[in-house]
Amino acid sequence: MSDIPLAQPPVSSADDVAAIDELRDNCQRVRAELARVIQGQEEVIERLLICILARGHGLLMGVPGLAKTLMVHSLARTMDLSFSRIQFTPDLMPSDITGTDILQETGVGGHRVFEFVKGPVFANIVLADEINRTPPKTQAALLEAMQERRVTVVGRTYELAPPFFVLATQNPIEQEGTYPLPEAQLDRFMFFIRVNYPSLAEEIAIARYTTGDDLPQPDMVLPGEKILEFQRLVRRVPVPDHVYEYVVRLVRLSRPGPEAPDWVNSWITWGAGPRAVQYLILGGKARAALAGHYMVGLDDVKAVVNEVLSHRLQLTFHAESEGVTSLDIVERLLKEVNGDA
Repeated sequence: MSDIPLAQPPVSSADDVAAIDELRDNCQRVRAELARVIQGQEEVIERLLICILARGHGLLMGVPGLAKTLMVHSLARTMDLSFSRIQFTPDLMPSDITGTDILQETGVGGHRVFEFVKGPVFANIVLADEINRTPPKTQAALLEAMQERRVTVVGRTYELAPPFFVLATQNPIEQEGTYPLPEAQLDRFMFFIRVNYPSLAEEIAIARYTTGDDLPQPDMVLPGEKILEFQRLVRRVPVPDHVYEYVVRLVRLSRPGPEAPDWVNSWITWGAGPRAVQYLILGGKARAALAGHYMVGLDDVKAVVNEVLSHRLQLTFHAESEGVTSLDIVERLLKEVNGDA
């Protein structure tokens, strides 16, 4: 079981209601700043904001050239958060991520001591570019930091300063020489976010605004310490009992077994675990707060269900041979639990 707590005091005070309004207004300002730099991708930006507010991590899938790095770097600038980018390669070592001890002269009688030099994981927002390009041992070093929010080097533990958010990318085109993330490691990511090509109008705007001499830079509009306040606030957004029940029924329906529908047993080898329940609730809370709502509704959960469930379903060979995708299965699950199937 994950260590994500769900039981939180509900939003009940006038102060919390005002704080949700403040969260919504501040995130709208963040979006407006990003719109000066990034053309389109509003849904991707919303998913990133939800991840940050819910204290989760995101895995992005998209072809090269869709401004994934620029998007994350610009988001860090609007929030006055430190940013680092790690380019994952086959020869990358765990110490290249976490840091290492360096032997240093003290200047006193030639005495030497080991001094820890922090690696790029010591940032508020870490972009792990092409995480599937590096061997499992190095992947595990980052995933441990994601889960524990600290790193251990030579027996010493170093805490990672909050807020801490990892955004990993995968290239869906080049698969030669890659090390795909196992299902257990994929489960550590709250969202699997697909970055699609821009629309015609957006691509024209990209051509117009990014090829000139004066490229806009986003301004800081949301102090980093506010993010921590908003993360705590999101945990207090109330969830009605029927939403809890809906989420649990949806996730349990994804698991094959004697009580599962025939199509589930035919298409799914392994379904989603309890962490999916937790992330659906937390994603619904963050999405509700972003919209300025004071309670989670079913629409908030349904809005994030693809990102939470699609990478947590292991498909059978039968499903893959029929061209069935994880998104197709999520859509069928929603119809089933809604009684539309």
